[in-house]
Amino acid sequence: MLEALSQFADTVRYLERQLSNAGVQGVAGVTGDTENPTAEAWRFSPESNDKVGKYGEQQSRVLLATDVLSEGQNLQDCAIVVNYDLPWAIIRLVQRAGRVDRIGQKGDTICCYSFIPADGVERIINLRARVRQRLRENAEVVGTDESFFEDDPNQQLFIDLYNEKSGILDGEDDTEIDLASYAFQIWKNAIDRDATLQKTIGEMPDVVYTTKAYAPTPERPEGVLVYAQLGDDTDALAWIDKDGTSITESQLQILKAAECSPETSAVPRSPWHHASVQAGVKLIGDEEKQIGGQLGRPSGARFRVYERLKHYAERIRGTLFATDSLNRVIQDIHRFPLRESAKDILNRQLRIGITDEALAQLVIALREEDKLCVEEKDTESVEPRIICSMGLRGM
Repeated sequence: MLEALSQFADTVRYLERQLSNAGVQGVAGVTGDTENPTAEAWRFSPESNDKVGKYGEQQSRVLLATDVLSEGQNLQDCAIVVNYDLPWAIIRLVQRAGRVDRIGQKGDTICCYSFIPADGVERIINLRARVRQRLRENAEVVGTDESFFEDDPNQQLFIDLYNEKSGILDGEDDTEIDLASYAFQIWKNAIDRDATLQKTIGEMPDVVYTTKAYAPTPERPEGVLVYAQLGDDTDALAWIDKDGTSITESQLQILKAAECSPETSAVPRSPWHHASVQAGVKLIGDEEKQIGGQLGRPSGARFRVYERLKHYAERIRGTLFATDSLNRVIQDIHRFPLRESAKDILNRQLRIGITDEALAQLVIALREEDKLCVEEKDTESVEPRIICSMGLRGM
């Protein structure tokens, strides 16, 4: 079984046509336009996803995919990975291979191949030198000098990235992380332990609340955690103290503060609980509403990407690198909220030190594949919807 990966949907569709025309059987192509990418991953790798027997003769043998399948999928049935192009974010190569070479892989040998330009093209675009420079810039951020190409030493950083070492991509706590995946894993662990939770929680009304005992500190006093959704279905969390002041804007810290075991008992709510919830909703509405140039908190992906691209566009004004595509993505980021998937991708790249040039290329590519911003509806007049709240009360 073989998996071939490319950054571009057009390349995937081209390869799918060519392989099918050449008589190759069991070929499947997956891009951001695919209705159910996960189902295609299961069809390609049923054993590692506990789907043996589900697809029968419909099982695919060759999977062509963009990076829509480079994260969060089990593809251990496969033992051959082909990188049809080299992404500027080197970590994507590592993540692609990591979907295959992980627990459950039964192959004795895993082969990873990458296409690189012919010598004549290489001399023109100087690909390797540019990738090496990108790696050096990344190394300055993470504090190492590891390399990637076969003629360079393969040191610990990329081994850790390859093996998905816990925390290797984590930045500071006040920086947005892959919260969607983090929260989903919390949910999955909970319903795996107790399947009845799926029905119980699904039937709970909005604005439900509880309170748990909490040991406050000067930096993290008692308060209320608020979970709300904006009109564009963007999730938002707030942690408000009894005076209505925000304690932290770190979504990760708020999630961690809410953590408790199934045996945790509820305690009586504080008298100021609902007032703090109201303050939290107002904060979310003021700071998280991402329309009409409201870029969110300075630590967020949207704010940081917009600022960097704006300054980059000013630096390259009047050069060949100044394009209409760059100006359009800057305008879109200013006007519309980022998709959650785009936030995850951009936060990861910002964390590993992506350059301005590569960031511009990445954002333009996301826009071209309609993966950058949510433009379908105006959320200006929609109030945040309170899902639930949890009080943290010192006892």
